[in-house]
Amino acid sequence: MTPDEVVLNSGNAAWMLISASLVLLMTPALALFYGGMTGRRAVLNMMMMSFGALGVVTVVYVLWGWSMSYGSNSFAGIFADPFEQFGLSGQITDDAGNYVAGASGYANIIDVGFQLTFAVISTALISGALAGRVKFGTWMVFTGLWATFAYFPMAHMVWGGGLLSHSADSLSAMLFGTVTEAGETVAAIAPIDFAGGTVVHINAGMAALVLALVIGRGHGFMREAHRPHNLPLVMLGAALLWFGWFGFNGGSAFAADGMAGLAWVNTTAATAAAMLGWLAVERLRYGHATSLGAASGIVAGLVAVTPAAGALTPVTSLILGVVGGALACLGVSLKYRFGFDDSLDVVGVHLVAGLWGTVGVGLLASGDGLLTGGGLDGLKLFAIQIIIAVVAMIFSGLVTWILAMGLKSAMGWRIDETEERAGVDNAEHRETAYDSSGGIPVIVRG
Repeated sequence: MTPDEVVLNSGNAAWMLISASLVLLMTPALALFYGGMTGRRAVLNMMMMSFGALGVVTVVYVLWGWSMSYGSNSFAGIFADPFEQFGLSGQITDDAGNYVAGASGYANIIDVGFQLTFAVISTALISGALAGRVKFGTWMVFTGLWATFAYFPMAHMVWGGGLLSHSADSLSAMLFGTVTEAGETVAAIAPIDFAGGTVVHINAGMAALVLALVIGRGHGFMREAHRPHNLPLVMLGAALLWFGWFGFNGGSAFAADGMAGLAWVNTTAATAAAMLGWLAVERLRYGHATSLGAASGIVAGLVAVTPAAGALTPVTSLILGVVGGALACLGVSLKYRFGFDDSLDVVGVHLVAGLWGTVGVGLLASGDGLLTGGGLDGLKLFAIQIIIAVVAMIFSGLVTWILAMGLKSAMGWRIDETEERAGVDNAEHRETAYDSSGGIPVIVRG
């Protein structure tokens, strides 16, 4: 990068470093959100699952995750060669010692950091389906395996020029043909996943559903009332997730420009509307609007707008958000209808809202959606959005099932019933969050 290029792109570089830091904050924020939703004897384990994912996924991302996601040697459009850029080889500086320029003009290593944080939070999201009943060691192994075999390939398929992208070799190009833009052949109908509807939320939500089915119900599920042990902690976590999400969506513009500003406003609009949508459904169904509902509605709105933040107007974001919040509120009851123990509503919030956001953008994309003047191309966009959502579900579900069954045989997932009833915190970590009087953390040694 020349000195002039460095000066030209310094604002974008600064914004992307800030965005990466905001997204990194989302994983501890998720720990607070999930931790508050669990029982008092499982809060530390729940938070440790997020922190554990942060540790494992960061390491594997640096070693082979970036290479598998964005390497140039693609295998059938599903994943790239993990050894091509192993350990970020050739991705930081060139032979002359100059920083390698990334696709958006600033140093490539900034993009590496930004994308790393996405891999971490996506993996950590899954843990909410497993609260209070699994071995911490098995979870830690799973995080590395799932990131490798589910997240990195999905990132390559959608954002790395693979099967679900806009490339000339993608599913969309096979179905609807190609065009030439700026001298490059691309799909005539470009799938939209601005910041991770398929890569993050459908991927993680489907994994959560499969794990809940494989691992089985907690011993008190549908027999004992579950109450979050600390609702202020849940609301604090939701607030910090909302704050961090501006890096998630705004940073996905890859520049400090109007697109980032549009994503910021759309994210806020959809999230606020989703919270109101969730609370309205709660009020109609149960007679009360709850703080847990407000926090969950916030997250549902953030999820729904993630794939669409750069493709909507603020008004259509309100529509997408309010529908997403209502659908997610209805979606959390699926676990009771079908009897799977999705402890902290990962399926209801992330899978349901992620599916709606991914499909909904095909209806509402500005000038291109089926309901916003897209015409025949709008119908094609709507169709390809459904297709990429279904493919993402199938891929994530199959990979997760294979990993879950393998780990069930090799290591076992469940702590025993006595330990579960006594509390996973003490069983797995020899710690408790509170003493018997309710306030002071206790560490039990020996």
